[in-house]
Amino acid sequence: MLLSPRSSNLVLPHRPLRLIAGAGIAAAIAALVALVLLAILATAAGEPPRQSRVDVWHLVVMTTIQAGLTTVLSLLVGTALAWALNRLRFPGRDLIVGLFASAIVTPGLIVAFGLLAVWGRAGWVNQASLAITGHPLEVPLFGLGGILAAHVILDASFAARILLARLDAIPEKRLKTGQSLGLGAWPRFRVIDWPMLRTTLPGLAAIIFLLAFTSFPIVLLLGGGPANQTLEVAIYAAVRLDFDLRGAVTLALVQIGICSAIIIAASAFAPISASTGGSTPPRWRDGTGARLAQWTVLVFGIVGFALPLLAILIDGIGPGIIEVASRASFWKAVGTSLLLGSGSAILTLLLALGIGMGRAASRIPLLRVGIGAPAYAYLAVPAVVLSLGAFLLVRNAGMLPEAAAPVVVLLANALLSLPFALATLAPPLDAIAERRGRLIRSLGLSGWRQFVTVEWPLLGREAGVVVALAFCFSLGDLGVIALFGTEDFATLPLLMYRALGAYRSNDAAAIAALMLVITIAAFVLLPKLFGKLTDASS
Repeated sequence: MLLSPRSSNLVLPHRPLRLIAGAGIAAAIAALVALVLLAILATAAGEPPRQSRVDVWHLVVMTTIQAGLTTVLSLLVGTALAWALNRLRFPGRDLIVGLFASAIVTPGLIVAFGLLAVWGRAGWVNQASLAITGHPLEVPLFGLGGILAAHVILDASFAARILLARLDAIPEKRLKTGQSLGLGAWPRFRVIDWPMLRTTLPGLAAIIFLLAFTSFPIVLLLGGGPANQTLEVAIYAAVRLDFDLRGAVTLALVQIGICSAIIIAASAFAPISASTGGSTPPRWRDGTGARLAQWTVLVFGIVGFALPLLAILIDGIGPGIIEVASRASFWKAVGTSLLLGSGSAILTLLLALGIGMGRAASRIPLLRVGIGAPAYAYLAVPAVVLSLGAFLLVRNAGMLPEAAAPVVVLLANALLSLPFALATLAPPLDAIAERRGRLIRSLGLSGWRQFVTVEWPLLGREAGVVVALAFCFSLGDLGVIALFGTEDFATLPLLMYRALGAYRSNDAAAIAALMLVITIAAFVLLPKLFGKLTDASS
């Protein structure tokens, strides 16, 4: 039985301070985004007219084509991978599921560089072809093909993990009925699997489209020139290379409009809830042909995702890492990345908890939407656009960009992670308020005691996932630091990009290997650490 907002509020503990705090955080984020947009609009109005080299229509078409193709290919590959993983049982399966789950935090810059290490001119495949046949294997990696390959590796893996969770949620009774009817692989997919997947696909498609539409490091590294530029890269080039603020502002406004329209359209779809845990659904045995197809799909999927990462580790962890580690600039970048990542992770967790607890304290739909909506600002105003607005704000205030750089990067990275953090924490916070609200009211627990004794012990793993996501997003981000980075203020991604620009591929490989190791360690260990800490305190 569904409760009305009035009756539901009688169940919820009375928490006016949580409502105020959540509304205050939401208002602060909305005000910050509004300031950024006003700075962009003011610059557009104040800049003197001049001939701009920016071809807005071409960029919109190119970005849309790239994002659309990425979405279609990622959903097709992700569905096939989820189907194979749902059916097969083998030692190490949980490790493979975890590998695909980690796609959401794997920096795009690392995947792009890994593709170059495998398929590039000096890559493994080309070197093997030269050794065996005496002729190079020309793979068109720079351009649309390379961009799509890198995006599909990341987004298809992410889609596979989401869709696998939907297949794992199929009721066991339905599966037993299907088995008793003797359904084969295709009839089962059509009758049992597809109804579970089709409600998730539209929302998942919108997320993948937005991620590809606002992609920055992959297009920057593999774009191959202006013909394959996207809006994000064009904004960066207009500001950093040409200092064409009017052109950059025009592109930013176009991107905000398109992303906002996609978000509004996607709000009608079913929400997507990601899972990073194990996967142990009931067994289902398909025929020999279907199992052969499943193993083929899985092997190609594992090779496609893992081989670039393996190439980075093998190429990066070698003699070159000693030379890189001997430089003071490297250790300064490591320290900056770790500090920004840790600060961004803590800030993201606090913001998500504040907004999530504020939403959970009320069942008034309009109030809940008002508190939660600003958290998704990044999806409409991506990192490069945010950093452009911040750059203009700092510039208009008469400050040096390098003076405000640490604060801007920290806030921007927190906003980048906040949509995923709130999507992780909001459902369990709502469930706790709904299911345990009467008990909390009857015990007369204060808001702080409610958090310490009830909510925090139940949120341990989710809090660890949020911290891991935010840390990894910040560690691998290039979009914000690209505009604000200097010789004295650089992170590992910026250092790696500079090494690639100077054709120091060994340095870039060493930095990429270190980033990959830190990312994997954080993604695996932080949720477990938080889970143990909350278990110990409960």
